[in-house]
Amino acid sequence: MASTGLYIAYAAIGSMALAPIYFGSFFTLDRLKSSDRKKRPHSGEFPEYSDSEDEDEESETVTTEDAYMFPVYGSAALFSMYMIFKYLNKDWVNLLLSGYFALLGVVVMTQISVRISKALTGVKLPLFHIALVHRSKALFEMRFTYLHIAMTVVSSIITGLYLWSKNWVLSNAFGLALSLSATNLIRLDSFKSGMIMLAGLFVYDIFWVFGTEVMVSVAKNFEAPIKIVAPKSLWPEDGKLQFTMLGLGDIIVPGVFVALCLRFDRQRYLDSIGYAKNKRLPAVLNGRHRGFGFPKPYFCACFAAYVFGLITTIVVMHTFKAAQPALLYLSPACILSVVGMALVRGELGAVFGYSEESDKKEKSGKGGDSDDDSKAEKPAVHRYNLRHQTTATPASAGELADDEQENVAAEHVLDETVDPLLSESQTTAAETRSKTKAKQRGRPKSKKN
Repeated sequence: MASTGLYIAYAAIGSMALAPIYFGSFFTLDRLKSSDRKKRPHSGEFPEYSDSEDEDEESETVTTEDAYMFPVYGSAALFSMYMIFKYLNKDWVNLLLSGYFALLGVVVMTQISVRISKALTGVKLPLFHIALVHRSKALFEMRFTYLHIAMTVVSSIITGLYLWSKNWVLSNAFGLALSLSATNLIRLDSFKSGMIMLAGLFVYDIFWVFGTEVMVSVAKNFEAPIKIVAPKSLWPEDGKLQFTMLGLGDIIVPGVFVALCLRFDRQRYLDSIGYAKNKRLPAVLNGRHRGFGFPKPYFCACFAAYVFGLITTIVVMHTFKAAQPALLYLSPACILSVVGMALVRGELGAVFGYSEESDKKEKSGKGGDSDDDSKAEKPAVHRYNLRHQTTATPASAGELADDEQENVAAEHVLDETVDPLLSESQTTAAETRSKTKAKQRGRPKSKKN
């Protein structure tokens, strides 16, 4: 019975690890940019309604330099936590960490629940804006809908229940939300950066698990949703649940690499059908900016390799009854799957030449249509210029030139009309003054008696 419960726990851990990687990878597929855009409001106006099709969440790009530093930053953070738990009161430390992760969990669960609700329903709701502005510059801006408010309330209730009970189910809910959000937020700029990161964390995991007690000690003492767990038996004989666990890092790190594979597959397909940014969509897409099908050889290969690496990790851990560094198996599996698929398809140069950082630079453009589009879509300055906001449509350059010519013509006509009148009146006044003086000179002087 105990072995059956343990196998169920392994299956649960595996399922919970695969779900955020699979769905998070598709969340990273941004909406295509084309000339078939919807009519946007003027730069001085705010959008009135939310549109799930137009919303792309912000992301953090991991460059090659960042990838080299991942093991260094990770080691510093891990060892710091180990020393804190060793020399400080564990209960107080966990209380502070629980508060921090509770706030983070509310934000993450709200974002994920809103994203999923919009994806499933395509709902379009009134959009509210809060902005903090200084000298026409936005220091802070927040947009939200009624759905955000509702999901925030629900997430806060779940967080409160977790802080009160420390229930492992609620802890897993937070862990899955964090994994899904991180897979969407963190984006590798190239396969080179991804392979460097995986190789560095491969060494990091081996050292801190096999070489020291640090990794296992922190994982056991850290009472926060930084791992997913499953009970080895739901009804233990002694009444105390024992868990098998998998760190969120073993989900997020390979997950961002799998997501990169999916974006690469889509870009290869778009190149093959002649898609170009800010141009009309190819007819084969049927006007769809996202949600269309395309071949996924690299994504499928890497995702299957992750499944194989995770199964290997569980088998070795079960056989030797000892904790295993999952990235010891996951990192080589993911890297070799992509390299092997590239060799089979003869696309090794395309794989290592692919870069998403260059695609982002193209958005700003260096001239032509891209410059015009970027300028037309920048609302930052005028939107918050509260002193000079106007509902009138801004005049074009041609209209301003016509107005100037009309003003010049009007001044010329006015001069021609007013000047003769002024000269005539001035002449009449002069003649009157001269006649008056002449009369005064011709008048005889009076004599005194």
